[in-house]
Amino acid sequence: MFACRDHGIHARVRPKILIVDDEPEAVELVEFNTKQAGFDVLKAADGAEALKKARAALPNLIVLDLMLPEIDGLEVCKMLRRDPATAAIPIVMVTAKAAEIDRILGLELGADDYITKPFSPRELVLRIKNILQRGRPATQPPDTHKFGDLLIDSPRHLVSWRGKKIDLTATEFRLLSILAERRGRVQSREQLLRDVWEYNNLIDTRTVDTHMRRLREKLGPASKYLDTVRGVGYRFLEA
Repeated sequence: MFACRDHGIHARVRPKILIVDDEPEAVELVEFNTKQAGFDVLKAADGAEALKKARAALPNLIVLDLMLPEIDGLEVCKMLRRDPATAAIPIVMVTAKAAEIDRILGLELGADDYITKPFSPRELVLRIKNILQRGRPATQPPDTHKFGDLLIDSPRHLVSWRGKKIDLTATEFRLLSILAERRGRVQSREQLLRDVWEYNNLIDTRTVDTHMRRLREKLGPASKYLDTVRGVGYRFLEA
């Protein structure tokens, strides 16, 4: 059972998933499968309701449809990421659009993953579990890493630059941590997809590039440690 994000609450509390979709059949399908997998479910039928419930309930993860009335999914994602209270909540974006630009834009705005309709409910549940697993500390967490003014505290799931906290999503934190742990060694995009996203069947490797771009933006001056190796992948510079 996944640990709850709220401190002081029993570790066996069922994680909450917020499903945001204006199609009742789609909501029913996702709700049934996520409940069967051991999650509690909240529902919202439009963007405005999604923002209200996300801020009030602080779910462990949000399944967010792109095409929504009132406020579309991309705007909802953007607003959630701007709000400190909801900035770290993982988001799986669901879209009927297969165009690359929609997928990339969703990831650039802060979605942790995306899945295109029609999709397998079992695949969605697996992706949800993988994302939530990234946010949990390892059984034997690695030591805290410090590189100049950059601190990566894995046991506390904390990144800071010159003492100021940098808010990262679970996926961004895992990506940075893996690169830092393997500092000096080039990590291919394919390897990062396997180790960060836990994909056995590789999807578009530009997913990695999009997350790296967002990670660099958040790190600001600390992004100097992230090096792009053209045609191969990325590495964390030791100095």
